[in-house]
Amino acid sequence: MTMSIDDDRPVGRVLSRREALALLGAGALAAWPSAPLFAAGNAGACIATPAQTEGPFFLDTRQERADIRADPTDGTIRDGVPLTLTLAIQQLSAAGCAPLAGAIVDVWHCDAAGEYSGTAGSQRFLRGYQMADRDGNVRFVTIYPGWYPGRAVHIHFKVRSGAREVTSQFYFDDAISERVFAKAPYV
Repeated sequence: MTMSIDDDRPVGRVLSRREALALLGAGALAAWPSAPLFAAGNAGACIATPAQTEGPFFLDTRQERADIRADPTDGTIRDGVPLTLTLAIQQLSAAGCAPLAGAIVDVWHCDAAGEYSGTAGSQRFLRGYQMADRDGNVRFVTIYPGWYPGRAVHIHFKVRSGAREVTSQFYFDDAISERVFAKAPYV
C-alpha cells in the first residue's frame, strides 16, 4: 500500500506573489497573541498571513547565530548569491502591531543545489536562530536558496514566544530566481 502525505497544503489565505514580495520588501514580520498568525507591515500597518507547513527538514539545532552560511561542524561556507534577511517580529492584537522582543526566530533553507543540511550526517549549514532585540528585529546573513523538484524557491522560518509558535515560509519571485539561477553555483 502506498500512502501520500500532502505536507505542502496551505493553511489559511495564500498570499499572491506580489503580496509576498511586498512583505519581504517591508522586511517586517510578526507573531501572534492568540492565533497561529504572523503579520508584516510598516509604520503600524499589519497584514496577517497564514502559517504553513514546517516541512520535513526542521531541526532544533540550538545554533544562535546571524551568519548561517557556514557549517559549524567544519567551517565550510555554502556558495551562493549573498542574501541578508532582516525581520521585524511583531505581536498582532486588536490594538495593532507591537515589537515582540525576545521571540526566538529560526531560519533554515536548502543550498544552491537544493540540498538541506541535517538530512544525512551532522552538517548544519543554512540553519540558525536569533532572539529578537527590544525592537523585535533579527538579521540573518545567508545565500539565496536553490530549489528542488516539486517546490517553489523558499526559506522556512519559525517564531517562538513562550508556549506559542508559528511556522511558515518566504517565497521568491520567479523573475528574480531566474536571474540568480543563471549564475554559478546555481546553474
